[in-house]
Amino acid sequence: MAGTTLPTPLYGLYRERIGFSELIVTVVFAVYAIGVIAALLIAGDFSDVLGRRPVLVAALVLSLLSAVCFLFQNGLPLLFTGRLLSGFSAGLFSGAATAAVLELAPPGREARAAFAATAANMGGLGCGPLLSGILAQYAPWPLRLPFLVHIVLLLAALAVTFALPETVARRTPRPPLRPQGMVVPPQTRAAFVPAGLAAFAGFSLLGLFTAVAPSFLEETLGEDNLAVIAAVVFSVFGSSTVGQLLTGRLGARRALPAGCLLMTAGMAVVATSLLVESLAVLVVGAMIGGLGQGMSFRAGLTGVSAAAPEEHRGATISAFFVVAYVGISVPVVGVGALALALDLRDAGMLFAAYVVLMSAAVGVYLLRRPPSSCAGLPRRGPRT
Repeated sequence: MAGTTLPTPLYGLYRERIGFSELIVTVVFAVYAIGVIAALLIAGDFSDVLGRRPVLVAALVLSLLSAVCFLFQNGLPLLFTGRLLSGFSAGLFSGAATAAVLELAPPGREARAAFAATAANMGGLGCGPLLSGILAQYAPWPLRLPFLVHIVLLLAALAVTFALPETVARRTPRPPLRPQGMVVPPQTRAAFVPAGLAAFAGFSLLGLFTAVAPSFLEETLGEDNLAVIAAVVFSVFGSSTVGQLLTGRLGARRALPAGCLLMTAGMAVVATSLLVESLAVLVVGAMIGGLGQGMSFRAGLTGVSAAAPEEHRGATISAFFVVAYVGISVPVVGVGALALALDLRDAGMLFAAYVVLMSAAVGVYLLRRPPSSCAGLPRRGPRT
């Protein structure tokens, strides 16, 4: 997952070398999200049929190909291709890896496995820009070394993945591999709707920091140290991981609306930072918003996973991530388009206002209609 955000602090360097507008930055980012959504819709249930390990290996290979595209990029075509392949990889990972971690959990450790799965997701997304920002600022080959390091990490991950036990039993005859689209079984919908709304709002917040915040820091605040830019982006993902840890103590039922309300407060602070042009206030807003996003994300995933039937578990989790990645892509492209008519600060403030309204509405909805299934995850073993 770190590879999917590895280019985030580097977009300024790409803009200098290739030459493109802020809209293109958000479109490059959206291409990644399109890849994620396409993989989730087409192959969201493939790990339920083929097994978790083959799908994870395929995702790692796609990530390797993406890194190779960035290593040899000399213009927008390879940049777009690399981001698309990265999206395909993340789409395969989102459902299959989450399901695998939950199924590999020993009895009585299901809640900790849910935290491990969501923390690996958000922690990886946060470590990607931190790694590339530090290397690009203080090491040679700023546009190549981060991807060389990522390739080494991917090869290590492949070795570990090949050693994992398979958690899905083979079925004879094997069901056909067909695109399933959005699979939300009827018994899951009561948990899925509020969790999906919270994920949409939370990933919109993440989109602001991964696609727009680096340009704002450089152009408005005059901050051109790539390591500092990366640390600001990392702060929202690091806080998300802390929020996921707090969810285990609060309980998913309370953490889901509380997380949305924290996102509302955090984005209000972010909007204030854009108004007063303050880096410190921006970091505070990122941490508050990230905390809320992490709480709502883990609570939502816990509820959806618990409610999903075994035979559609991977597909249902994939559908949950589809909703989340729609939230991270469509609004962000809107910010890029607005930046052409307004300056980046005004576009960012409008986007922050959108997330405030969205997360507040979802939080109030969840307080009035608490989700029906946000208990701990039941034990899931290999299917026969």
